[in-house]
Amino acid sequence: MVSTVFNQIVEPSWLARPSPEVAPDLLGCTLVRQLPDQQIRGLIVETEAYALGDPAFHAYKRRTDRNRVLFDPAGRTYIYLIYGIYHCFNIVTDQDGIPSAVLIRALQLESVPAVDSTSNQNIHRIAAGPGKLCRVMQIERSLNGGILQPGEPLWLEHRGRQFQQQVDCQAVTFVQTTRIGLSQGIDLPWRWYLSNCPAVSRR
Repeated sequence: MVSTVFNQIVEPSWLARPSPEVAPDLLGCTLVRQLPDQQIRGLIVETEAYALGDPAFHAYKRRTDRNRVLFDPAGRTYIYLIYGIYHCFNIVTDQDGIPSAVLIRALQLESVPAVDSTSNQNIHRIAAGPGKLCRVMQIERSLNGGILQPGEPLWLEHRGRQFQQQVDCQAVTFVQTTRIGLSQGIDLPWRWYLSNCPAVSRR
């Protein structure tokens, strides 16, 4: 893991590494969604990496109008629709021109957003999956290609000091495994999640 400044904004330069390096480092970071009337914050608890040469990656074959943001500099958002219903939120990583991204699969929310204030669902499960987190964070394709920084709809904050201390003393541990729901690249161990975390989509 590269060095971080606790609770500071994640800069694009920190993300300018291959996605299999960035994906585990994003665990414990906070994704912030700024809406006109509220701010929603969620701890990243599950990630998947997608990179150059990966047959499961949208940029595997060539650059297209759909995937062009994956070739942009690190710190952009790549958002797409699956099954015509669910959005998936990805963070572009690595150097300019090298396609690479991390799919954010699950968040542990700090509180129940106003949009879900009447829901009876366990708060730990509200954002336990890529489609769920996009729904509750109101992330749609209109945000595709955006830059992750304060003043924009989305940004990232580094791990807090307490979280990092728990990692260092192994009070918090990570699980590395293969990715979920793929027909190609199924043997790549490019999924990471917090062990014993109720907000993880699937163990």
